[in-house]
Amino acid sequence: MKLSEAESTMQKTIEATKRSFNTIRTGRANTSLLDKVMVDYYGAPTPLKSLANISTPDATTIMIQPYDKGSMGLIEKAISMSDVGLTPSNDGSVIRLNIPPLTSERRKELVKLAAKYAEEGKVAIRNIRRDALDSIRKQEKSSEISEDESRDQQDQLQKLTNKYTNKIDELLAEKEKDITTV
Repeated sequence: MKLSEAESTMQKTIEATKRSFNTIRTGRANTSLLDKVMVDYYGAPTPLKSLANISTPDATTIMIQPYDKGSMGLIEKAISMSDVGLTPSNDGSVIRLNIPPLTSERRKELVKLAAKYAEEGKVAIRNIRRDALDSIRKQEKSSEISEDESRDQQDQLQKLTNKYTNKIDELLAEKEKDITTV
């Protein structure tokens, strides 16, 4: 594994961590809360966003307008069964999700969840580092690169690892601020 490959994989890990953070409620309506909701549409699990127009008319409401009115019940059921924690209300043409204000206890739980996602991201980055280190050591052992080159690459790899774990820490701090801001 080359350093450039390791860096691009670490960048993908950052993006995945950002997506995980987007699924955490912050007390404001955000359409990305519904990104993981899958609807059993004609026997096939289908992402909600491909079955309906999802918008936020105000800071406390998510509005879902299905393209096919026949799928209203299926969408409602999928939202109820998901881990979003919101109750859908159906008026016949649109489904509304009202976002209640978060309690301080719930905010603490969400901060812990964000910390868990951040730790998962850091573990993934450390695993990438481990794989790249193994690759560098194998190259050194088979005399493809010198000991000095190996040491230089290992130092560069550690700098990359530090850079990306710091990025995750920054993202976590930002998300914690979003969650705790009333």
